[in-house]
Parts: sequence; structure tokens; C-alpha cells
Amino acid sequence: MPKKAEKEPERILVLCVDRDDDIGVKAEIKTPILGRKENINAATSLALRDPEEADANAIFEAVRIYDHLKEGAKEEGEYEIATIAGSELGGVGADRQLVSELTEVLNTFSASDVILVTDGYTDEAILPLIESRVPVTSVRRIIIKHNKSIEETAALFTRYLKTLVENPRYSRILLGLPGILLIVLGILVLLKWLAYAGIAFLIVLGTFLFVKGFRLDKAVAGFYKWVREYSPPPYPVQIAGFSAVAGVLLTLVGGYLGVASVTDGVAKLDPYPTNTGEWLAQLNVLSGWFISGSIALIVIGVCILLSGRVIRWFFERDPRLWRTIVIVVVVAWSWPIFYQASQILIDPTFPYTGLVIAIITGIPLTVAAVFATFLLHRKYASFFREKEEEIGEIREG
Repeated sequence: MPKKAEKEPERILVLCVDRDDDIGVKAEIKTPILGRKENINAATSLALRDPEEADANAIFEAVRIYDHLKEGAKEEGEYEIATIAGSELGGVGADRQLVSELTEVLNTFSASDVILVTDGYTDEAILPLIESRVPVTSVRRIIIKHNKSIEETAALFTRYLKTLVENPRYSRILLGLPGILLIVLGILVLLKWLAYAGIAFLIVLGTFLFVKGFRLDKAVAGFYKWVREYSPPPYPVQIAGFSAVAGVLLTLVGGYLGVASVTDGVAKLDPYPTNTGEWLAQLNVLSGWFISGSIALIVIGVCILLSGRVIRWFFERDPRLWRTIVIVVVVAWSWPIFYQASQILIDPTFPYTGLVIAIITGIPLTVAAVFATFLLHRKYASFFREKEEEIGEIREG
């Protein structure tokens, strides 16, 4: 008769959840908190900071459940208690923080079941996140009891009103926006422009909704933080960045000069084209004017952009230095080729010998550049070998 499989001992985790991180904000205690003694100390510290804080009561309830499980355990099993917290900002950030801390707790104590303890309906929203990682066998929600007397109601109302005034998350909307509207109204009264109060109200309210809707306030705050914490990149990167900006600027100016050359040429056309067919007949001339007027600055801009890359690759010992040098040589020599071609487009009777000479001269020049960089690459291979090995390791990984 086969033996009955032995039942694995239970590993139950009593988990207290503080989604808005009151324990971190008010008591300045780092989570996750693991262990009975540590949780009692954390709850006591939080209660001393804010006796009305529901999360402190939730932690004490978690400790009570943990003690009850330990005392009433009839079979072999392991029990642990932990408290995790999210973020005071709420939303996705709070959920990600909770999942991260839960994973950390489960790595320390591999639980088979979880008893979830929360301080209200808000924290229970993370139940699916916990159930996706470990089964939840029970949920205990702690609701603080309040006396129904008028004095208690007034005290509770005062507490919430204080929160609305002192908490920036609420005071910006409930106090800041009405304050701006009152200031604008007062200015209109002083200027005797009260008839425009409705328009001013719509402008202020619309501006506020626009800023909040597109999160411009957070974008400005993020930009300010980036400027304050900005650290300049290494010098080679700065050189490459500056040359890129200068190269793009010269290229744009070259394009503008090309368009200006076409505009001046069109004004001198006689007879002036009046239909699509006549414009198409002048397309070669227009192209020649554009290339002739723009090619110089465009080539210079591209060469400056690539030269910055060459300097960066040299300091970083990057073998891409050699191919970039060849590209610079080819782009620089394309100047006379494009210029000669533009003159032929403008005037078909223009001698084509200059274009042929530019092309024939450019071929051996390109070959010489490739050959020279090949020899230099072999001669200074040790200078770039370390970088090449790093690139190879990254590609293999």
C-alpha cells in the first residue's frame, strides 16, 4: 500500500500594507520591516508621532494575528510578520514600490500563504498585486472607531481641514486656485475693470486646467531638477556635440542660400513660367541653382560634424575613427563634383571636363584614404585593441 504523501509545513506571512507610506513619511522608518519586535517598535514610533494614525493600529493588529497563530499552532509550521509601504504620491509609483518590497520580503521568507492586514479600502486595492505572487488566505481591514458626539465630529472635521491646508497635494487646488482668482478680482476692482471679471475667471481657470491637464508643472519641475543636477559629459562628447550643432547649423544655412539662389534665378527668368509643363522644363536649371548656392556650406557643415566624431573616437580609442576619416575625405571631395554638375545643369553648354577631372581625381583620392587608414589602423592596432575587445564582448553577450 503506497505511503501517504507527507504534508509540507505551512509558511504563513502576516503582511501589513501601508500604501501611502505614512510610516516612512511620519516616523521616518525604512521599509520593509520584518520581525515581531521590529514591527512593534515601528508601530510604537508611528503612534507617538501621530496617535490618530490608522497604520499604527494596523501594524498592532498584524502583531496580534501573528501571536495568535504562534500560540494556536497545532502542526509544524513557520510564521513571520512583515510591513511593506508604497509611496506618498500614490498611483503606479506606489504599486511598484509595494511589489519591490514584497519581493524582498519573499526572498527572505518564502511564504506559502499570506494574511493581509490593511488600514482601509484604499490599501486593499493592492490585493491583486499580492495574489499574483503568493496566495492570500485572509484579509483583515482595520477601521478606527470614532465617537459620534458633536465634539468628536468637530475634532475630526478640524483634522481634515488641517490636512487640506497643510498638505501641498490638496492646498494647491483648494487654496491656491481660489487665491489666484481673488487676487485677479481685486486687481480688476482697483482698475475699475470689473466688467471683465468673467473673462479673467475663464482665463485663469483655463490656464490652470491646461497646466494640470498636460502636466506642465511637473515638466517644469523635472526640467529644473535636471538643470540643478546636470553634470557635463566628458570633453570628447562635448566636442562632438558642439561640432554636431555647428555642422547642422551650417547645413541649414547652406540650404537657405540654395533656396535664395533659386528665388533670385526665378525672378530673372524670361519668359516667366506660367504652367506646370514650363516649370518642369526649368527643373534642371532650378536644381543647378540650388546645388550651386548651397553645396559649399552643406559640405563644410557635414565635414565639421564628422570631424567632431573623429576627435571623440580618437580620445575614446574607438576603431570607428578610421572609417569616419575616410567619409570626411569623400564628403570634402564631393564639393567640386557637385559644383561642376550644378554648372552643367544650369548651362548644358558648360564644359564637362571639370566634372570628369573631379570624378577621376576623386577615385584614387578615396582609394588612397582607405589604404592610408588601413596602414595606420594596423600600425596603431594596440591603441584600439582594448576597445575592440570590449565591443566584441558586448556583441557576444
